[in-house]
Amino acid sequence: MAEKEKLRLDKYLWAIRLFKTRSLAADACGGNKVKCKGVNMKAAKIVKIGDQYEIKTEAKNWLIEVAGLLHKRVQYAEAIHYYIDLTPEEEKEKVKETAFVFQTGKRQSKQGRPTKKQKRDLENFISPL
Repeated sequence: MAEKEKLRLDKYLWAIRLFKTRSLAADACGGNKVKCKGVNMKAAKIVKIGDQYEIKTEAKNWLIEVAGLLHKRVQYAEAIHYYIDLTPEEEKEKVKETAFVFQTGKRQSKQGRPTKKQKRDLENFISPL
């Protein structure tokens, strides 16, 4: 096997953009949040095409299959071609139901500014008379 064909699990998870930094990906592996066939994976495990991984991130629980090896971080539009998302539909729906505001503290994009009525309702909710 050539050296270029070997790829660490933490580097792969970072390259396909499931984690923002490689150290976060390594921490997830060390924190038992990455599994293959129910077995906890270490960050240094070599990734092979066809492997399936269960990954717990803050946003959702992923189930992915490795479709290709990606050695460097690329744009999201290109990175999604290197894995197959096998996450069950109910998990995807659960993520959509979760309020975006509570996860990041920010409003969803394209939602616009709150109206006067929404501001009054929020103020009354926070400090009722």
